[in-house]
Amino acid sequence: MRLATTLRGKARSVASIAPLLAVTVAVILALMMLASTAKLASARSKSEIGERYLSPLEILLSPDGRQLYVVCQASDELRVVDLESGKVVTVVPLGRAPRGITLSPHGTHIYVTNSTDDTVSVVDAATLKVTRTLPTGFEPAGIVIDRTGDTLYVANRLSSDISVIDVKTGQETKRLLAGRGASYLTLSPDGKFIYGTHIYLNPGAFRTPPNSEITVIDTERQTVVERKPMHNVAGVFHVALSADGKLGVAAQLRPKNLVPLAHVEHGWVFGNSLTLFGDDVGGTVQVPIDELDRYYSLPWGVVITPDKSKIFVTTAASESVTVIDVARLLDFVHSRHESFVNDLSASANYVVARIPVGHNPRGILLSKDGKRLYVANRLDDNIAVIDTSSERIVSTIELGGPKTINALRRGERLFFTADYAFQGQFGCSNCHLDSTIDGLQWDLEPDGFGKDIVDNRSLEDLSGTEPFKWNGGNPDMPTECGPRTEKFFFRSQSFTDHELTDLVTFVYSLPYRPNRYRLANGELTAAQERGKAIFERTTYKNGKPIPQANQCTYCHSGPKFTNQKQLDVGTGKSTDRSPVLDVPHLRNVAYSAPYLHDGSARSLEEIWTVFNPKDTHGVSNDLTKDGLNDLVEYLKTL
Repeated sequence: MRLATTLRGKARSVASIAPLLAVTVAVILALMMLASTAKLASARSKSEIGERYLSPLEILLSPDGRQLYVVCQASDELRVVDLESGKVVTVVPLGRAPRGITLSPHGTHIYVTNSTDDTVSVVDAATLKVTRTLPTGFEPAGIVIDRTGDTLYVANRLSSDISVIDVKTGQETKRLLAGRGASYLTLSPDGKFIYGTHIYLNPGAFRTPPNSEITVIDTERQTVVERKPMHNVAGVFHVALSADGKLGVAAQLRPKNLVPLAHVEHGWVFGNSLTLFGDDVGGTVQVPIDELDRYYSLPWGVVITPDKSKIFVTTAASESVTVIDVARLLDFVHSRHESFVNDLSASANYVVARIPVGHNPRGILLSKDGKRLYVANRLDDNIAVIDTSSERIVSTIELGGPKTINALRRGERLFFTADYAFQGQFGCSNCHLDSTIDGLQWDLEPDGFGKDIVDNRSLEDLSGTEPFKWNGGNPDMPTECGPRTEKFFFRSQSFTDHELTDLVTFVYSLPYRPNRYRLANGELTAAQERGKAIFERTTYKNGKPIPQANQCTYCHSGPKFTNQKQLDVGTGKSTDRSPVLDVPHLRNVAYSAPYLHDGSARSLEEIWTVFNPKDTHGVSNDLTKDGLNDLVEYLKTL
């Protein structure tokens, strides 16, 4: 353990007298320091939140090309930059956690989604004032407006659908089913279609390859007309289309979660890639952007130059922009008759440059003439300006965020970078997309190949839910994020003690997202009240007492609905070394499907209809279908 080694060095003067005593003291001190890191991180997260960072996420160009509209997620603002001076000229307050942006066809109005408030802010482009607020689905993200300016389309991440909103009335007219975690939308150049992506995989059978889709909407009919399949893909981000509409590009992740995590050195954890579609390729083709000895993690934003000569991709966890020669890419695609998405030598045929930028680059935008590329460095609070001909940064636009970097910001940078993993393959944010989940199950080989398959757990408000891991084997967050991550995930020397404290500070700072299943006044519906009574019951329907250890409130007690114990509730599988599992907390449980320790239950209902035949995981076999529905409706409110 790195910490123990450091302490041993400090104890050498004692070691000359009593070497065994020195080592013993060092180990004790190391354990004490690890145990105290979580407390220090918790204290820091409360004392160092004074700085108000901006976190620019998405950017848009004004119709005249003279201004940038920058969505600042952390400060709840739209910042307007004059490109001639490179200065912020206006700040527009928005709702909470703005995420997506679009502009009306004539440039008169700016529309920004507010993901925490479930709304869209309508900004008058002349006065730069919010004039209306429109309701959407749960956690709106991407947004586009049709060519007529009459209809808005909003991708709702938590409700996994797309709101269709009449701009004149401000009312939602319909919802379109999208992929799970619907997030990003792009309008085709001719305005006929919208292409939507989603960040979580679509539900499927347990331990089968993940699948996603590009959802295609006909804007005239306002219906979904196609779902382009994306096999072995989980995590799809922005889409770009060429000016002639013949080439589409989607940025994506290809997780290798069905094999043991023993192949880090072979690049077999995540594939960073693109899906190509359109007439230029015919059908869909997946292409890698990684290299043999270096990986370009979390491809996020993507644009195609007006002349279709280059593709630029932000690789958010690698702090870079990948440059692709389109002609060479298409030649290579047409010359290969078999899939090459896992061929790490392929990218050398079409990737022509990597441009280092700032921390966590996300949104990307081309000037109208294609000569300048603007990149939003989310964790630097600035915009990098790149000359697309020389492929070099020519200037940086500072957006006015704090100059000091506190523990939370340092920890956030650590969470969102891939610098610490072997060859820069992945970071915390690969599995916890936008600090949430990925919906995948992983086989961590220290437990044995094919043993202890584990589902990815939510990171919301984790303080007071210790221990961690599904078997409860990690007593605190420093152990979870420190030695365990270094040894079993990154396969390289990881964080220093100070870095680990900063990372834990950030993780412990992540709040609960608003619960959308409770009424506005916080009260429960009649069905939720009935479900609450079932959750809290102490007797069977026949009046006989339920053993205390099998009552829901025994395991799921306290403010976060966990007693922080390890118990056997009959959900262990033949692949588990032990049926004894950590009791998970239930806050916002509705957002973290699939369920159970190995993700084998695709829904809350399946926990009891499929995986509780002997009533060992609470009592459910005496419930009617309506009773089970009521219980689920209550659990969604927690």
